Amino acid sequence: MRPRLFLFLLLVLLGHGVGLSWLQRQLQDFKPLLAMPDPLFTRIIEAVPAAVPVRPPGPRLRRPGMPPKDAQTPVSEAPSAVATAVDQSGLELPSETPQPEVAVPRPLEVEPGEREAPALESGPAVPAPAAPASDDWPVDTRLSYQLKGYYRGDLSGSARVQWQREQSRYQVRVDLSMALVLRVSMISQGQTSAAGLLPSAYEEQFPWSLRRLAFDGDYVRLHDGTQLPQPSAVQDTASQFVELSHRFSSGRDELKVGSQISLWLARPQGMAWWTYDVIGEETLELPQLGPVPAFHLRPRPIANPTGVITAELWFAPALQYLPVRVRISLGADNFVDLLVERIEQGARPAAPEGEQRVQP
Repeated sequence: MRPRLFLFLLLVLLGHGVGLSWLQRQLQDFKPLLAMPDPLFTRIIEAVPAAVPVRPPGPRLRRPGMPPKDAQTPVSEAPSAVATAVDQSGLELPSETPQPEVAVPRPLEVEPGEREAPALESGPAVPAPAAPASDDWPVDTRLSYQLKGYYRGDLSGSARVQWQREQSRYQVRVDLSMALVLRVSMISQGQTSAAGLLPSAYEEQFPWSLRRLAFDGDYVRLHDGTQLPQPSAVQDTASQFVELSHRFSSGRDELKVGSQISLWLARPQGMAWWTYDVIGEETLELPQLGPVPAFHLRPRPIANPTGVITAELWFAPALQYLPVRVRISLGADNFVDLLVERIEQGARPAAPEGEQRVQP
């Protein structure tokens, strides 16, 4: 009997050891999120005309030996009636129409083995468009929404999307409150960078479940423990709202009817390549802000979807390109529709001494 009892105790201890080891691995992969304290909001945002971000045009080029446009050329050599043509590369070329009285400039001769870049016209050099600076992100912002919808009956409630940043660390929190007792929250945390948001952890909480995602730079760990290679610029359900808004406000992606925006989107149950089509510009009647023009984004169907939930988005250039409406489809005739009521922001950090900060 004693050998059997000893063997039984040994098996129990081994089982506990395996269980504790598994639990430790899970806790290491899904560390509990430490939520940031709510920031102080000091101002209410109103709709103002927004300038569309425009990439700076590239410099115009001319052939070696051609005089700049502002150079004074004798009339006998270059009459003002001579027409010029511009090819696709931006070079000003003489017209093919014969002009016998015009002296054609001689191209610059280059010795064998030497190469000369085309000369630029006079004026300051225009730098190539660069990615936004890592400190170009918006100040702490909270959007409060009116919620309406349908799920086995009419729904009403409220929602909010809150963005905050402490140096390079960020948090996006989405909270929905429906039917007085039903609450859903989504939290994304990570780092900001010149290339966009870099999520490190995501958590969504329902009354009946808690699901998580972990990002380590090489892999995305889904809620069931599955590891998938982490693509560049991947976002989660919450971070995508701020990421897209910043892409539009910084000019990285052009917000116009007919354009499309794509990104990798990770959810606790899977990951997929999402493409939003900008299908139109509409004027939304916001409860407290009045009529505001906004661009309507609709997602394309994805291959092998892991659920029936999709979201249509409306971004308003006059309100800092923020998502002023979100319509979440829950399958069949079920949906939740969020319409912004109030936008609050914190104070912009003071610029270093000797530096002037441009207000958005």
